[in-house]
Amino acid sequence: MTPPPHAASPAIRLLTPADAERYRAIRLEALATHPEAFTSTLEREREKPLAWFEERLAASDVFGAFIAGELVGTAGFRREDGAKTAHRAVLWGMYVRPQARKSGMGRLLADAVAAHAASRVEQLHLVVVSENLPALRLYKAAGFAEYGRGVKALKQNGRYSDEIMMALFFGEGGTSRPR
Repeated sequence: MTPPPHAASPAIRLLTPADAERYRAIRLEALATHPEAFTSTLEREREKPLAWFEERLAASDVFGAFIAGELVGTAGFRREDGAKTAHRAVLWGMYVRPQARKSGMGRLLADAVAAHAASRVEQLHLVVVSENLPALRLYKAAGFAEYGRGVKALKQNGRYSDEIMMALFFGEGGTSRPR
């Protein structure tokens, strides 16, 4: 008898181009079910070939959360590349499937990206739609602090949403990450 998915030990790892098909499926699901939470759109990414997702995984640090071998969450890490901004990175594309929410999987993903960032940059930034209260709670619990608001930053179907800008500082670039 197979244990239920929530009973299996979760695993977090960097995704590779070999994960492109699973990544594409969860990414399109995220864009379809929560279009307000992402700057990209389902219409834009649905038309992309699998090779586009393979390239994205080859060129990016995208973490996957797995339960019983099933990809149930993703979060990306992208370092800024400008001479004056290379000390910063962005956490992007965070999504956890409904069946894995409230299981601690989101926190595991946020912590994995933060640990990855801590040895590479001084600051980890993110933006989150102001109405996404569960995500705001998660990021605050993971040590991120709000530093600004993008008023009417996103517009979809004639409706505006504000974005909350948050940051987590490491080492000499700011305060240490709270635990």
